[in-house]
Amino acid sequence: MSQPIRILLNGAKGRMGLAIINVAASEKAVIAAGVDQGDNLAAHIGAADVVIDFSFHSATLAVAQLCAQHQKPLVIGTTGHTAEEKAAITAAIQGLPVVWAGNYSVGVTLLNALVRQAARSLADAGRWDVEVLEMHHRLKKDAPSGTAETLLKILLEERKLAKEALKHGRDGLVGERPLDEIGVHAIRGGDVVGDHTVLFAAEGERLELTHKASNREIFARGAVRAARWLKSQPAGLYGMEDVLGLK
Repeated sequence: MSQPIRILLNGAKGRMGLAIINVAASEKAVIAAGVDQGDNLAAHIGAADVVIDFSFHSATLAVAQLCAQHQKPLVIGTTGHTAEEKAAITAAIQGLPVVWAGNYSVGVTLLNALVRQAARSLADAGRWDVEVLEMHHRLKKDAPSGTAETLLKILLEERKLAKEALKHGRDGLVGERPLDEIGVHAIRGGDVVGDHTVLFAAEGERLELTHKASNREIFARGAVRAARWLKSQPAGLYGMEDVLGLK
């Protein structure tokens, strides 16, 4: 019988960190150490097989650099990174096996694949306007969500559009909706774990692809699953599509 994977969890006191601690045993994993803001991550890295980061966007670079120094695989679940932070983290993880995803849910990973398929299939099927809607709890700090960012990246790629095509909300006399525009709407309130909808609208019909999360355990289980998978992988930057064998 294989030994449980040993995880160093950064962001252990946050909502996602606590969820990972709760599911670890049932997912054949042990938390070798759980650290948070003010703790010494380096003091515990030797005891871990894989590091999972669910902290704050400005903290991920230091985690990535420490993993590179000790050659530890890294699962990044933190969102909200700036373009500069993303570039610095990407440079730091060269030579490491890393899973970096905006959402670790199996259902959301399938949603990503279905949205790509729909966008590709509708490319030559007349005019289809696209809108992305996401809703999260009132405490979420970044917008749009990491999951929505991934969906938007897929849509921009399939429609061959630049980021300038994204329209974040609408206000005032905005005029008729142009074809080459993707609407983005971030809703915040209550304790919503995460709802995401991609809407394709044409004359006479509408297609909606939706995923709704009712608890954080789905993300926690996915992150631990990614950590188990990552332990035996060569250096490279992976997504949940790789973990689930969808590529």
